[in-house]
Amino acid sequence: MAGVSTESSETSQGLPDWREEYKLMKCLNKRQMELLDRGPDSLSASWILMAMHNDWKRMKGIKDPEPPDCQSSLKEWEESIKKYEN
Repeated sequence: MAGVSTESSETSQGLPDWREEYKLMKCLNKRQMELLDRGPDSLSASWILMAMHNDWKRMKGIKDPEPPDCQSSLKEWEESIKKYEN
């Protein structure tokens, strides 16, 4: 990555790099270590890396925010357009 230092185990926000932290938390095989060091080289490798990141978040107690509720009904939509009808 251009402009990103890989020597430090901290990101630009001052947060610890999850990859370095994950290496210390788990006993990993050679392929997992390679993915953490070099990044994914295929779609399936990116899935494995994503699973490791989700495992790290679970161990750290980090939860993703709930997505917003964007549900609506036809009845609500019809009521919302009544103000535009003449």
